[in-house]
Formats: sequence, C-alpha cells, structure tokens
Amino acid sequence: MSARVRELPSRRVSLVVTLVAGLVFAVLAAVLVPWHWLPGGHVEAAPAGRVFSADQIARGEHVSGLLRHTGWANLAVGLVAGLLLGLTRAGSWLVRRLPGPWPAKVVLGTLAVSVVGTLAVLPLSWRSQHVEREYGLSRQGWGPWLQDQALSVLVTSAFTAVALVVVAWIARRAPRTWPAWAAGAAVVLTFAGSFVYPVAVEPLFNDFTSMPAGQLRTDILALAKKENVHVSDVLVADASRRTTTLNAYVSGFGSTRRVVVYDTLLTGLPRDQVEVVIAHELGHARHHDVLVGTVLGAAGSAFGIGLLGLLLGSERLLRRSGSSGMADPRAIPLVLALVAVGMLLASPLENTISRAVEARADRSALEATGSTDAFVEMQRNLALRSLADPTPPRLSQFWFGSHPTALQRIGMAEEMARQGR
Repeated sequence: MSARVRELPSRRVSLVVTLVAGLVFAVLAAVLVPWHWLPGGHVEAAPAGRVFSADQIARGEHVSGLLRHTGWANLAVGLVAGLLLGLTRAGSWLVRRLPGPWPAKVVLGTLAVSVVGTLAVLPLSWRSQHVEREYGLSRQGWGPWLQDQALSVLVTSAFTAVALVVVAWIARRAPRTWPAWAAGAAVVLTFAGSFVYPVAVEPLFNDFTSMPAGQLRTDILALAKKENVHVSDVLVADASRRTTTLNAYVSGFGSTRRVVVYDTLLTGLPRDQVEVVIAHELGHARHHDVLVGTVLGAAGSAFGIGLLGLLLGSERLLRRSGSSGMADPRAIPLVLALVAVGMLLASPLENTISRAVEARADRSALEATGSTDAFVEMQRNLALRSLADPTPPRLSQFWFGSHPTALQRIGMAEEMARQGR
C-alpha cells in the first residue's frame, strides 16, 4: 500500500495546476471572447412564423428532433460504455491482455476502448445516418459511411494515444509532480494538433481544389483585402459525395490556415449569398478565431490535467479500475472515461464561447458585404437545406449549440440594420 501511495500524484501539485490553469483560462476568456453578440444593442430572435412557413417549421422540428434524440441516446450509450470500462476492472482486464511493452499497451488500449465505444453506439449512429439519407441530407452509401466511421476511430485514437503516451511517460519519470509537467505538455500538444490538423487529417476525408478563376473568386479575394485578411487561395472541398448541406470553414493558423468552402455551397446558393458565407469565414480569419480557440483549448487542457491528477490521486478510484495510476497502461480506460465526462460537463461553456465567436463573424460578414437582405436569405436557405429546427429546446441549444440559431442570427442582422451599422 505504501509503495502505491508514493506513486500517487501530489494533491498539492494537482490543485495548484488546476487553480492556475483555471485562472489563466478565465482571464484569457474575459479578454479574448466577444461575449456581447451585438455591442450596444440587444439581440432578439426573429419570429419563426415570419421567416419560415408552418410546413417548413414542422419539417425542421420533426427531422431535427429525430436526429437530436438519436444523438442524445448515442451520447448516453457511449458514456455508459466508457464508464463501464473505466470504473470497473473490465477495462484493465482488456488492456492487460494486449501485447507489447507499456507504450504499445497505451496505444492499443486507446484503440481498443475507442472501438468498443464505437461498436456500442453503432446502431444509433446507423439510425442517424438512415434519417439523414431518408430526408436527403446525406447521399453517402453505407460502405463509404462505414469506412468513414473506421477512419474516424483510427484518427481520433492516434491523436489521443500520442497524448496519453506522453502523459504516461511523464508520470513514470515524475510520479509525484507529473500533473505540472503534463499540463505543459498538454499546452504544446494542443497547439501542435491544431496546427497540423488541416494538412494531416482533413485530406483523409475530403479532396481539396483551388476555387476556379472567375468573378466569385475575384470578389472573395477583394473581400479578404477589405477585411485585412491575407488569403492567397480559397479551397473547395468535394463534400457533395457525402452530404447535401451547405458549409464553409476556416481551420489551422499560421502557415496551415485555410479557408474552405463545400462544393455544395457553390451550386446551392446565389453568388451574393455565397459571398456572405465566405465573408463570415474571413471574419474568423480576421479575428484569428482558430488561434484564439487553440489558446483557450490549451488552457482548458492544462486545467483538465490538474483535475485528472486530483482524481487519479484517489486510491478508491484506482482500486475500482484495477490500475495503479497514470503510469499504468491499465488506467487508460479510466482516464478516457474521466475525459469523456469532463468534455460533457465543459460543453455548455465551450459552446457559449463558440456562439459568441460565431456572432462576431456574422457581424464581420454584414459589415464587409453591407447586405442584410443577402445575409437573412442565406440564413434562411442554410436552415432549410439542413432541415434545422428554428427553435430548438433551450437546454439543448445551451448545452450543445455551437452556433446561434438562424432566427437569432437574422434578428442580429435586422438590429444592425436598424442601428445603421
């Protein structure tokens, strides 16, 4: 027993890491996050009946409801599966039977837990895909869909395993103070992951080509210049082989930053609305939102490491899991279960920040294009194309909504127009 106690992380060190990282996160969030969606004004959602017909509202509520309930069930089943592996000896039994030295066990254990979790929710994931296919949101066949599921497991497991091997190595070298060193490593890994993701992961799922020369490309580059964003190219993703929804995004930072639009967007909206969408993404680039998110994510990761150190200092919890601590590969199921719970609990804060950042990008798009009508019609078309629920349940939107609703975004645009912005 005493040997095990000496291997446990120092509670004081873990507590200091948690408090310092939490304070750093709070300060960064206060400074970097545009908490007020519309400075100097109040945003009220536009009435659903003014924007959509009764049939459109009913259809959006029905389809979104099906996907929402399946998603909640998926989350619950996955969480229960993870907790069963992590909080019982089932997970340690599984990892103990894996071959190889401890780094191999960490990698294979991470993959094994991910596979078990994916298989547990596969019927619900299949149900979601079935609904999307039935209502025309997805055009992906079942074979390619399963390939994407498998690829997602491999990619997620690879990134997670790298992080866990690093933390476990640190815990072996510094069993009492590892939370402090691992917090620093988590910061570095967060920045590295965000930097390489666009060039290492995105090409695994989509092919990208430069937007062809033409008036739209010329207008986009002019918009970028107007927003003081250096853009040498705009990439088009071949998303149409999977989905019918319309989207665009910015990823990476520094030399890996890229502005990407779905090919469905170019054929699914008039040019003025496409320009508004891309102006929104350029707004993200202008305010360095990916980098800001990475900075906040790094601080949040360090905070999570501190909490993990506190939890893994519990003899009772370790006995339940059949492991001896972070340095033990048998702890991997427990660590992944704790991370899953932590991510769920952090979702409201994470998505509150995301909604504020998205609202600022909307303001940037409206200011750059000066076209309220195009913005409003674009939001309407995007909602109709994705069969979105105009008025999702408040708790669902608070906990899981990464963007303001279409009606909130339209309300903000109309308020800006009334203020003459």
